[in-house]
Amino acid sequence: MENPPQLSKTGTSIPVVSIVGHSGSGKTTLLEKLIRELKQRGYRLAVIKHHHHPDLQLDEPGKDSWRFAEAGADHVALAGPHHVAHIRRFDQEATLEDVLVAIHDVDLILTEGYKSADAPKIEVSRGKSRLIFPPSSLIAVVSDRRLRVEAPRFDVEDIVGLATFIEARFLT
Repeated sequence: MENPPQLSKTGTSIPVVSIVGHSGSGKTTLLEKLIRELKQRGYRLAVIKHHHHPDLQLDEPGKDSWRFAEAGADHVALAGPHHVAHIRRFDQEATLEDVLVAIHDVDLILTEGYKSADAPKIEVSRGKSRLIFPPSSLIAVVSDRRLRVEAPRFDVEDIVGLATFIEARFLT
């Protein structure tokens, strides 16, 4: 009998990797390049961007889905020929686990942010900024300078190396 998939600390059997770092460190740019590289290798990906601002607005005021949410709907889905967008209301800030329950049919979930979530973290550090996390708590560091860290270190331009590291650790 086949073994059931093991749940991670985040509560999903899909591997989750968080890209963290100071604002302006290049997390989004790194993720864009990493997504392209992993997609070229044939993987299905989900990406979650952690947004700290309470005024998050995904729908245009006055449009039907916005009106449904304003009327009090707790969950609004906007479905088109090739995309579906879900807007779900929470009484408090949604945890990473709250967001993960809606993601299926992917090989890997990448997040930008979620510094406090219990997911493996890769920190991006550029210039003279200090690491946010102790290197021993990171699975890797991406930097434009030499750092003395216990975790594997990748140059900001070594997307192939970083993708290979993630693939070997989480996708094989």
